[in-house]
Amino acid sequence: MKLHNYFRSSTSYRVRIALALKGLTYDYLPIHLRKGEQRSAAYLSLNPQGAVPSLETEEGALIPQSMAILEYLDETYPEPPLLPDTPLARARVRSLAYAIACDIHPLNNLRVLNYLVGPLGHDQAVQGEWFRHWGAVEFAALEKRLAGESETGRFCHGDSPGLADICLVPQVVNGRRFDCDMAPYPTIRRIHEACMAIPSFAEAAPEHQPDAESP
Repeated sequence: MKLHNYFRSSTSYRVRIALALKGLTYDYLPIHLRKGEQRSAAYLSLNPQGAVPSLETEEGALIPQSMAILEYLDETYPEPPLLPDTPLARARVRSLAYAIACDIHPLNNLRVLNYLVGPLGHDQAVQGEWFRHWGAVEFAALEKRLAGESETGRFCHGDSPGLADICLVPQVVNGRRFDCDMAPYPTIRRIHEACMAIPSFAEAAPEHQPDAESP
């Protein structure tokens, strides 16, 4: 398999975690978002959306979109599973994962943040405030669920890491990078720490990737 990704991309980070958890090897193909490599003709011919990650399967098929990639990996390489074994439990895990992937991440995606500074003319301070505002809104709701629902265990669902944790960890890393105050979210912080004690999560972190750069 080949993974087109960027070390700091939280969506790429999700896929790297899943690949590591499942013990899968792959070719790491860096796409430098800040240099605009995702808009090159060569990459757009693979993924017209010009986004990362994109996974090339062993059969040569291309899968864009991290959530689709994660579900593909779980269906194709089922051990260890990323989703629980009952419909209601799977729905809960997906609802937590999608709260991050669909409600938090799009608002602090690099191209959204760049649009605030570029065409809309805001400065870096406004960009940071935008990120922290929406991060706080969504982290507060997520914390309330994780702290109050009995299905939460050591991880987002029970005592094994899964799809929701794979989405949560990169978002926490993003939040800290933009100086979000994580103190109000003890359950999120606890789960993040439990995940980072697992080598698959730690080794997939941005700073350990071959294209990593200093902040």
